[in-house]
Amino acid sequence: MNQVLTACPVCSSELMITQLACPTCNTGIDGEFTLGRLGRLSREQLQYVELLAQYRGNINHVASALNVSYTTARTRMDEIAATLGAPMIPPTTVDRGLVLRQLETGAISAEEALRLLQS
Repeated sequence: MNQVLTACPVCSSELMITQLACPTCNTGIDGEFTLGRLGRLSREQLQYVELLAQYRGNINHVASALNVSYTTARTRMDEIAATLGAPMIPPTTVDRGLVLRQLETGAISAEEALRLLQS
């Protein structure tokens, strides 16, 4: 079965579902239905959300699974949040002790630790 398209391939507007069907009893329902807020996400963003759920919110593990840096994974998370309409969270002060503990345990790379400590 094909995945549902969420954006119009011509103008990129959000698509609306106009018919639902039951494959068991052949009941059909006509109307105007939306996919909700998750319907706004691209396939790549949905894949990210699935990985985020699989790894229980651990962005480091998501970054590893996608073979990207923590920074890239975090940026993608911010993009998804913005797509869903979440307000942007202002940058916070870096907890140097936390960064060093994460570096010590291997949760982040030396490059990522350096980037965080320099921000």
